Amino acid sequence: MMSSKKKVLIITYYWPPAGGPGVQRWLKFSKYLRDYDIEPVIYTIDNPTYPILDSSSENDIPQGIEVLKQPIFELNSILSFFGVHNKKESAGFLNPKPTLFGKMIQYIRANFFIPDARKFWIQPSVKFLSNYLKNHKIDAIISTGPPHSVHLIGLKLKKQLGIKWISDFRDPWTEIDYFKQLPLTKKATNKHHQLEQEVLVNSDMTIVVGETMKQRYLKHTSSIEVITNGFDTIQNSLPQKLDSNFSITHVGSMNSDRNPQILWDVLKEICDSNSDFKKDLRIKFIGKIDDSVLQDVKVFDQKTIIRIPYVDHKDVNSYQVSSQVLLLSINNVPSAKGIITGKIFEYLQAKRPILAIGPEDGDAAIILKNTNAGEIVDFKNKKTLKALIIDFYNTYKEGNLHVKSDNINQYHRKNITSQLAEVIKKVVY
Repeated sequence: MMSSKKKVLIITYYWPPAGGPGVQRWLKFSKYLRDYDIEPVIYTIDNPTYPILDSSSENDIPQGIEVLKQPIFELNSILSFFGVHNKKESAGFLNPKPTLFGKMIQYIRANFFIPDARKFWIQPSVKFLSNYLKNHKIDAIISTGPPHSVHLIGLKLKKQLGIKWISDFRDPWTEIDYFKQLPLTKKATNKHHQLEQEVLVNSDMTIVVGETMKQRYLKHTSSIEVITNGFDTIQNSLPQKLDSNFSITHVGSMNSDRNPQILWDVLKEICDSNSDFKKDLRIKFIGKIDDSVLQDVKVFDQKTIIRIPYVDHKDVNSYQVSSQVLLLSINNVPSAKGIITGKIFEYLQAKRPILAIGPEDGDAAIILKNTNAGEIVDFKNKKTLKALIIDFYNTYKEGNLHVKSDNINQYHRKNITSQLAEVIKKVVY
């Protein structure tokens, strides 16, 4: 009788000690897959240059899990040779005013390193994993991107070995928020679209994080499922002391596309007309902030703005549960409707009122509506936003600002992993 336990090889660029959102999805899946008779094997890089490091993420690595590692030669190594130092910046933080040399580097990156600067990892990984798969029983491989070069490893292994393959898109490829900002030639743009389509067509199953992305990818494949992100923290039963000030907290990176200028305008208007509001207001940024954001918030008193560059994932919850209001800012880009930032799930388990700025008919809006966890206001709906903030503030002054969210357990990482396990078994059996 065949064993019911299955083994999957997960190909991921991000793995502890990586920090930030990229590592969380498959680290948490790996943590719970064994509960559903699936044994994960991890393949990742041996010499990482991650934008953010968070050693606390290592605590979630399942005991005894097999982790395979191979070195990667990255574009940053070439740039260092020419004296350009790696500032470890995230892809969404493109320099709006690059030097002439910077423009040249951006052009080279965009057009000669397709799909991304990790392309040099593809062929060595295919060679290494081909040998591994010939000598070890693996039921399916899973590639998770971005970086989307990881999917090309999966694609080549699928073609060479005929092994079952699941491609997981944590973010879209050609519709990611910064794609249209890249200085791409028409030929390079077509190449990206061609590779994206090839991955979708050849995958035995594609997983995406939201319904909008699924609808867009259905033109290439019908084998597609939505598996959202989630939260893993279990709230302490003891009540958390709330901030004494009227705090509005944003957790995570805020690039220029995510800069909610309408919010700063509204808050400034209220400050100018209400001295108590001005005295009570605190705007907290936890994570990297774009220069455009810093410039916009200079209109507020210095004591109003609180900046905390980075907090380990294990510690960020204390900031969330003590905040009066949690700010969720969706990127103001053509693909905004399908953007579901990972922080929305972390916010849900904090059980504090969520103020979201983004499409009122988008995927994030549906999650907020289904959980009764907060309100979302469109990018240009200034009147509604102002009324909402004043309502939040008045309720705060009464000592009664809270949220009656429900149905949030569906987004616990263990429950999400159970859905993933069903998808994997559908592919394997």
